[in-house]
Amino acid sequence: MKTVHVKVSGKVQGVWFRASTKQEAEKNGINGWVKNSSDGCVEAVFQGDEQKIMDIIDWCYKGPPLSAVEHVDVKEIDTEDKYESFSMRY
Repeated sequence: MKTVHVKVSGKVQGVWFRASTKQEAEKNGINGWVKNSSDGCVEAVFQGDEQKIMDIIDWCYKGPPLSAVEHVDVKEIDTEDKYESFSMRY
């Protein structure tokens, strides 16, 4: 089990990035959360199988069709939290 924190910058708010991330995570069996940040970025925590995590990170570089991703920052994190599902935070 791997857990990463991802911060995506660019045109990522108001383009269905959170909803698309949730859909992609659920499709791949990844747990965690996604939310809009006050600085205009989208943040997410992904937890699951290492290959599936790599796949969703690759997806984050593209995002949904209306987005324009400029940068993706990924940090592996140590956590004792075990997420049971994937949610959108507000």
